Amino acid sequence: MVDWAAYTLVFVAGLITALATGIGALPFFFVPDISEKFNVGLWGVASGIMMAASIFGLIPEGLNAGPWTTVAVGLVAGGLLVLVANDLLMDADIDSRTYEEADFKKLVLILGVLTVHSFPEGIAIGVSFAELNLGSGIPLLGFTVPALAIAMTIAISIHNIPEGVAISIPLRTMGVAEWKMVWWSIFSSLPQPLGAVIAFGFVQLAEPLLPAGFGFAAGAMIYLVLSEFIPDALEAGEELDGKGYRELVAGFAAGGGAMVLLLVVV
Repeated sequence: MVDWAAYTLVFVAGLITALATGIGALPFFFVPDISEKFNVGLWGVASGIMMAASIFGLIPEGLNAGPWTTVAVGLVAGGLLVLVANDLLMDADIDSRTYEEADFKKLVLILGVLTVHSFPEGIAIGVSFAELNLGSGIPLLGFTVPALAIAMTIAISIHNIPEGVAISIPLRTMGVAEWKMVWWSIFSSLPQPLGAVIAFGFVQLAEPLLPAGFGFAAGAMIYLVLSEFIPDALEAGEELDGKGYRELVAGFAAGGGAMVLLLVVV
């Protein structure tokens, strides 16, 4: 008999992490305008966050979960996804209605890749709940919840906040309304509760896929930064002193440093 209450608990845990992504968009309610210098710096911050999360977070998690060859296959597949998606979006005939065509395609690309990458995090949450009501744990809402599950939910929630910032930066430059930025940030992480429920139900199947999943996420984000974020930042900074390299490097260091510190603390 299916324990629907347990599935509901796992779904809520995944939903909490998705909602946390929207927090990253809230600061933009208080930023009325963005100068080119600040814009380049923000692209650098987003790039630093994504690169650090990939190199120091996702890839090590994948290596802890399985062989490096599986992680490597995931890395290549993730990069190919962005490459193929970029080609398809550039060739597609999209009526954006609101945005310029090129910007709308870039929006779809960014959100699409980040949405795909959030699924493995949902799987990680589901797997961490595998021993729900079994053995030791923390009493919560009538359940005995494994400490790992609570730690994983908190960690991914915290991790998702800077991801919300990274998602909101390109949306901000496209002139997207603040509440829509919150929605798109949350939307990018909605696969997490779905992935959590699927992994909880099929732990034996999902666990061997984790190394490739983490590698896939890292490969997609790294390629996105190299092919989209950094070129866009340098394009925006062409008229600045030093052509924007100083702002880009400073932002990259700030975002990457903050993400590494977060990973170490959590």
